[in-house]
Amino acid sequence: MAAATAKPDFRELFTPKLFTVLKEGYGLASLKADAISGLTVAIVALPLSMAIAIASGVTPDRGLYTSIIGGFIVSAFGGSRFQIGGPAGAFIVLVSATVAQHGVDGLLLATFLSGLMLAAVGLLRLGTFIKYIPYPVTVGFTAGIAVIIFASQIKDLLGLSLEREPGPLLPKLQAIAGALPTISPAAVLVAMATIGIIVAVRRYRPHWPSFIIAVAAAAAGAAFFGLPVETIGTRFGGIPQTLPMPHLPEISYARVVAVLPNALSFALLGCIESLLSAVVADSMTGRRHRSNCELVAQGIANIASPLFGGICVTGNIARTATNVRSGARGPVSGMLHSVFLLLFMLVAAPLASYIPLAALAGVLAVVAWNMAEKHEFATLMRASLGDAVVLLVTFLLVIFRDLTEGILVGFALSALLFLHRMAQAVEVENARPQVEEDKADSVNGNGRGAYDVEMATDPDVAVIRVSGAFFFGAAAAVGAALDRIGEQPKAYIFDLSAVSVLDSTGAATIEGFVRKARHRGAAVYIAGATPAVRRTLLIHGIKPPRVRFRMRLADAIAFAARNAKVAA
Repeated sequence: MAAATAKPDFRELFTPKLFTVLKEGYGLASLKADAISGLTVAIVALPLSMAIAIASGVTPDRGLYTSIIGGFIVSAFGGSRFQIGGPAGAFIVLVSATVAQHGVDGLLLATFLSGLMLAAVGLLRLGTFIKYIPYPVTVGFTAGIAVIIFASQIKDLLGLSLEREPGPLLPKLQAIAGALPTISPAAVLVAMATIGIIVAVRRYRPHWPSFIIAVAAAAAGAAFFGLPVETIGTRFGGIPQTLPMPHLPEISYARVVAVLPNALSFALLGCIESLLSAVVADSMTGRRHRSNCELVAQGIANIASPLFGGICVTGNIARTATNVRSGARGPVSGMLHSVFLLLFMLVAAPLASYIPLAALAGVLAVVAWNMAEKHEFATLMRASLGDAVVLLVTFLLVIFRDLTEGILVGFALSALLFLHRMAQAVEVENARPQVEEDKADSVNGNGRGAYDVEMATDPDVAVIRVSGAFFFGAAAAVGAALDRIGEQPKAYIFDLSAVSVLDSTGAATIEGFVRKARHRGAAVYIAGATPAVRRTLLIHGIKPPRVRFRMRLADAIAFAARNAKVAA
């Protein structure tokens, strides 16, 4: 029994899944399957990595560096068999804001610091707490990010001439509206054609790489017909064919202090996004990831990525799901995806110069549409008023204020809502001869009264049952219900067998009742308390001779009745 309940040791928590897969036996068939899935994911990641980098306010090559360096490390050292790391659409808002505020060097330093934070969170075994992010918050911030990503692509979708594009949503939309007379029909045609090809391929050939097909077709069409559209080559001069030499970003105390809030935001979003992606992979495969090991790998990846000029790395849900559907057997697939991307860059970098920016904007428009989780959003709006409020507050704060602020406020509202619901679930019922005005002694006012009429036969003994989580949120209501017990018998019995949790505030409430009862000369008994509840009571001075403990309610009733008769 002890072995079954023992906590996992350091090796179990932090052994990368790659080592586990190799230990289980890895043969040629597995390598072939991983090579095919890795190539498939690389084809999907190639246009996405460049598109996300451009939308984030940096050059497209930095997106490739992120997928190559960060993606390889995430797969090699991560706690998930199928996680694919790289730049993610969720980071576009934060990265672009950081670039605007601190420049590319500030972005690299913030990414580096966020890697240290992620590794620390994993090593401190805090990864398991990320699962407490409420579902309405995740849906709200994901939908908010989708709106912002789409808004950031309107300029390139329409081919607008805009000297400076503001970051906040409302000023951005105002600037776009003012630039509408500069719309480019050729850019609109390329963007619409890209979106149309993606939709058609996904509908009629769902296993084909729709993104790369659409981007390649758009580039070929624009070049063949000589369409006057802006391309990667005209804006950025193409992408290099080699990886840069690693170097540390400029580090100083003043710069660290300046970018620290951005690094914290990167780390928070990285925790949420990567572990959500790992959970999705688990649900698709029946496997179980190691959350803290995954965060350590994400941390190492975010430390290494900026050394090569890359941006933030995180687990990507869409690419991870593609990896699973393509038949991946283990982390080797993700490692090979990075190798294939490196080969693409070394061999085909000159061709990237012909890719229209409108085509990449079309790709991100589709990504934003898929991110929005429209069905889940509508379901939560109908679920309950509390969930709808949390969802909308998170969604609106993400859009109009700040991503981190939206997550924190949404989490705080969800916590308050949860505490309110838990407090409403706590009940106090008493079994004793009752008068009419005492028949609503439950906390929630449902008037259930005595929970077992057979216990109300002795007027000298009152049995009081508390059920639910007796914590600070319910203490005031429980205390009020105890004060409404009008009879003054010779003995009170607290049945705590249905109390799942008792905190210090709940124990103090019981202690106050015990003190009043003993002042009236009444004895107090406690029945059915679990070891954890009993320990809390003892710590707060609720112990013999002030009270008597019994395991079974029937024993407590018999003992109290006998003592009451003796005292009489």
